[in-house]
Amino acid sequence: MERKMYHTQERRAKKLTEPIICRRDNAWLGVGYYFWDEEVDAIFWGHNSKRKTGYFEIYTADIIVDDVLDTVFNEEHYKFWRKQIEKVASTIIKKTGKKPTLKELNTYIAERANWAANITGIMFQDLPKSPDLLVPELYYRKRIQVAVYNKSIVKNFTFYNSMECN
Repeated sequence: MERKMYHTQERRAKKLTEPIICRRDNAWLGVGYYFWDEEVDAIFWGHNSKRKTGYFEIYTADIIVDDVLDTVFNEEHYKFWRKQIEKVASTIIKKTGKKPTLKELNTYIAERANWAANITGIMFQDLPKSPDLLVPELYYRKRIQVAVYNKSIVKNFTFYNSMECN
């Protein structure tokens, strides 16, 4: 199955021909190609996190999600994911005496989790804060991201829109 998704980056002199990998230490789901499920979230991300050039661009792609760990809509995947995160975090706490950073958690999973080699990405519900919510205190809309670990599941990567940052 494919999902049309959105990839946001700073505007560059040349249009992208493929997504840019995120390697930030605080990336939710580790090193990967990040895509938003909804355009409104890609725009919000551009205005708030892709401000370096004063403009941002949004690209669309069809993401093949057959082997993506779906922690948003698949209850079995969600329970598995939660159990794995808690297991890894507990292991790190026992070894270090402190709670792990996102980087430590993601590095541990990438290096030691046998299941990680069998997935092409993770679908995750991001923090639900967004100015488009009609009832700000009620998080009724999911802000869904996919972190893609295997670029072969990204199809039809295309420029979609360019905007000036607020």
